[in-house]
Amino acid sequence: MTTLLETKTSGFPNVRMRRLRYHPQLRQMISEHRLHVSDFVLPLFIYEGEGVRNPIRSMPGHFQISLDQLEQELLEIKRLHIRAVILFGIPKQKDDTGSHALTTDSVIAQAIRKIKQHLPDLIVISDVCFCEYTSHGHCGVLYQRASQTLDVHNDETLALLAKQAVVHAKAGADIIAPSGMMDGMVAAIRIGLDTAGFNEIPILSYAIKFASSFYGPFREAAEGAPQFGDRKTYQMDPANALQSLREAALDVMEGADMLMVKPAQSYLDIIYRVKQQFPGLPLVAYQVSGEFAMLKAAAQNGWLDETTAMLESLIAIKRAGADIIITYFAKTVAEYLLA
Repeated sequence: MTTLLETKTSGFPNVRMRRLRYHPQLRQMISEHRLHVSDFVLPLFIYEGEGVRNPIRSMPGHFQISLDQLEQELLEIKRLHIRAVILFGIPKQKDDTGSHALTTDSVIAQAIRKIKQHLPDLIVISDVCFCEYTSHGHCGVLYQRASQTLDVHNDETLALLAKQAVVHAKAGADIIAPSGMMDGMVAAIRIGLDTAGFNEIPILSYAIKFASSFYGPFREAAEGAPQFGDRKTYQMDPANALQSLREAALDVMEGADMLMVKPAQSYLDIIYRVKQQFPGLPLVAYQVSGEFAMLKAAAQNGWLDETTAMLESLIAIKRAGADIIITYFAKTVAEYLLA
């Protein structure tokens, strides 16, 4: 015979999980994770020239903009209370070493100064790499390997990354974000910044950046696709999870103040592992262009609801452990959250 105590502790029907799901306000009150405008970073593509506002075909709602169009963009960012942007530059002239990126009048240095003039409290993250500035579209100085194939020379590239970082710091960048996946890049940049008197500027390392197929729309937007080969000798193999923890640990040892996982949506397990391994470090996840474009395309075809799919994708990234999310949905989700 079942006793009263056994009845009350045996689960259903005494335990009904749906009791907490019926009322929409109650569901919101007990949500374990919430999205806030301050969670998001907006990527901007800055084009050298004037009067440029080119729609990016594969990324609806995003544009290549010239410096004279930047003030209009900043007004929108201020209205939406977006706290941070990450900048990618598109110069008129490119060469083998990406020398434009090392000049004080580089398109990004000018953009940083202009942003700080008009919106000084906006956090400016500067992407430090060379793929957008080199004529070959790779992330550093090339050399010929014994196999006769061309590849990026790791150590020669480090010195150039440090120089680029200092240029951005002098222009007023708040955070330096090296993305080239060169061994030793964090240490080289830290030494360069400290030597130049910028020891207070944090480094957000693209510590775990996979050789992903989801970068296609970005490469169109930044005009930085490799002109030959691929980036598999320096970006990570998507099959490797344990190696990602080693990459992160090395960057932490070199002085990284923040870590990034890129892409985000297909690598939620990596985000979780990194956050568990380094709980004290801010973790950034980059919801990349291809992840954005897939949702946009499906929504435009009526295959899913854009708003709910966007929110679900972002909460999944945050639930996995990301503290900050770089996303092309930044404006859209800010508009939603502020409504």
